[in-house]
Amino acid sequence: MVTGAGSGIGRSVALALAEAGWSVALAGRREEALRETAAVLPDGDFLCVPTDVTSAARVAALFSAVRDRYGRVDLLFNNAGTFAGGGVPVEDLDPETWRAVVDVNLTGAFLCAQAAFRAMKEQDPQGGRIINNGSISAHVPRPHSIAYTATKHAMTGLTKSLSLDGRPYRIACGQIDIGNAATEMTARMQTGILQADGRLAPEPVMDAADVAATVVHMAGLPLEANVQFATVMATTMPYIGRG
Repeated sequence: MVTGAGSGIGRSVALALAEAGWSVALAGRREEALRETAAVLPDGDFLCVPTDVTSAARVAALFSAVRDRYGRVDLLFNNAGTFAGGGVPVEDLDPETWRAVVDVNLTGAFLCAQAAFRAMKEQDPQGGRIINNGSISAHVPRPHSIAYTATKHAMTGLTKSLSLDGRPYRIACGQIDIGNAATEMTARMQTGILQADGRLAPEPVMDAADVAATVVHMAGLPLEANVQFATVMATTMPYIGRG
């Protein structure tokens, strides 16, 4: 299952998983976008389920639909997220925007992980894998990104807790932290984005397919092995160093 599958990294990962032979459930807010993703998948087994990850009832319905179709859940790529409020100074960020980011990035990830955990614990054979989409913001912030950064730091705690609590049930959980994959969300990186020293500067990006290849590798491991944390980034972006 891939959440946020209607665009960007979610679409690239769904395509890569389908090409690797997985049956893929596509989850996202907009059915039209999910259908656009489905149109680029190779001939195979897929399911489109419009979903609001902030709603426990909608998430429960998503997992029910997947289990009705496939009988089990072997993989969740917990990818849905938003950068709402990005670029707004902390003193100007309204509480409603803060709550909206927390609802999608953190509560939504928890609800999907919780539903996956329940399914993986109950199914026979038991177990499965959850891969959370973090960010390099899980390590270092950008200027004016407090809501997004806080939720991505929290995602690391979610990953560690799921990894620990999943041990008795053969549930593996890892996290991929991504830096500047070329998607709609990062288009502005190539024209100029605020740096820590106050400059506006363009940043390099990488193909989202390179992220997807890493997710496919993590997903394909036996449950006795786990990539706990992986960082995939544009090689020369100013994440390492003082630039």
